Amino acid sequence: MFRSKNRRNVDMLNGPLAGPIILFALPLALSSMLQQLFNAADTAVVGRFASSQAMAAVGSNSSVINLVVALFVGLSVGTNVVIAGLIGRGRQVEIPKAVHTAIVVALISGVFLLFVGIGIARPMLTLMNTPEDVLDLAVLYLRIYFLGMPFIMLYNFGSAILRSKGDSTRPVYALLCGGVLNVLLNLLLVIVFHLHVIGVAVATVTSNIISSSIVLWFLLHEEDEFRLSRDRLQIDTGYLRLMVRIGLPAGLQGVVFSLSNTVIQSGVNSFGSAASAGSAAALNFEIIAFYVVNAFNQAAVTFTSQNYAAGKYDRCRRVFRLSMLFTLIGAGTMDFLFIAARGFTLSLFTTDPQVVQYAVIRFTHILAFQWMVSIYEISGSAMRGMGYSMTPTMITIVGTCVFRIFWAFVLFPWHRSFGFLLYVYPVSWLITGSLVLLAYFLVSRRAMSAASSEK
Repeated sequence: MFRSKNRRNVDMLNGPLAGPIILFALPLALSSMLQQLFNAADTAVVGRFASSQAMAAVGSNSSVINLVVALFVGLSVGTNVVIAGLIGRGRQVEIPKAVHTAIVVALISGVFLLFVGIGIARPMLTLMNTPEDVLDLAVLYLRIYFLGMPFIMLYNFGSAILRSKGDSTRPVYALLCGGVLNVLLNLLLVIVFHLHVIGVAVATVTSNIISSSIVLWFLLHEEDEFRLSRDRLQIDTGYLRLMVRIGLPAGLQGVVFSLSNTVIQSGVNSFGSAASAGSAAALNFEIIAFYVVNAFNQAAVTFTSQNYAAGKYDRCRRVFRLSMLFTLIGAGTMDFLFIAARGFTLSLFTTDPQVVQYAVIRFTHILAFQWMVSIYEISGSAMRGMGYSMTPTMITIVGTCVFRIFWAFVLFPWHRSFGFLLYVYPVSWLITGSLVLLAYFLVSRRAMSAASSEK
């Protein structure tokens, strides 16, 4: 049985679960929130010190970025599950092959995304009905952003490797260093040198370089089976297939998810630059609250992977229940606090009353219901931890993505208002959550029963 000598690593296979799940998820939530706060600094700085058009240009890019990178971020989930499974089975001698395969995949995918992102920036933003007074600035920001894509991929895959063995703390250190630099460069390049959109884009790329470099340094100095060696950088096709089998469905879900959000963003953009800017400001708080969900997602995937591989099925069920409980409480609390303080929080981004008006509509129509995301996210993560990745993917694609596209193209033209457009989110969350939760109970019962009979 794998037992790390490093006290930073959470023991997922033995002892109580509630405390270790929180200890694992809390740094993830904090690191993701820090990352979003630092990213929000891009929007806030240009909103306060440049213009609403610059703010919209920076903020409206998130759906395009998520669309392009989602597939490969999904593969990093596969990395987490594969390595955590090796730990659960006590096969640490095979871990180096999986580690080096993951890093090579990160490098290749990062370079690929760099060129794809630069090439599709203008066509995608044009397709999304980006307002004319924002389009050129948005294209400029997006192209500079994608120059840092190899480093973003290295950070994601490197962090997945560390998390697979219970270390969710050090990625926080890496993000913190990169994020502080991002804010400082934002202030310097925008306020002092008046570079506006170029300045925040350069600051973001630089911070990603720093964060990924720190994670790579950790791996280069890691325990023996996890230590990264330049001489061993090669792809093991067996482990690549496993990572793809688990990670590809999650990535495809992310792609289709982002595609549907891009369609909704196109509808938002049709109301003009003030709506785009207000939506971008409110979106920052939705993402911050979602990172509570995402942190317990990662916990559910990793804890389930290790315990399922070790044949500890009762612990898998407890991981699911605890992760769901903690996520509902944490996400619901964050949503409530942001809504209660919306006057102050939005003032950090803009003083334009029209922009604020659109942002408040998004708060009341989306953020108030975002806790429902927990239901399908945790259920899906638990299934992926058991190796069943396609089931939650297919349900989510239909229940969320296809439904949102239907809403945008069929229902929205019939009742064309900003608020009605945004109601697509809570309705799709309710549908998808109910279906994925039901699937979890059916799949987990069958999977654990079959696995028990094989032992």
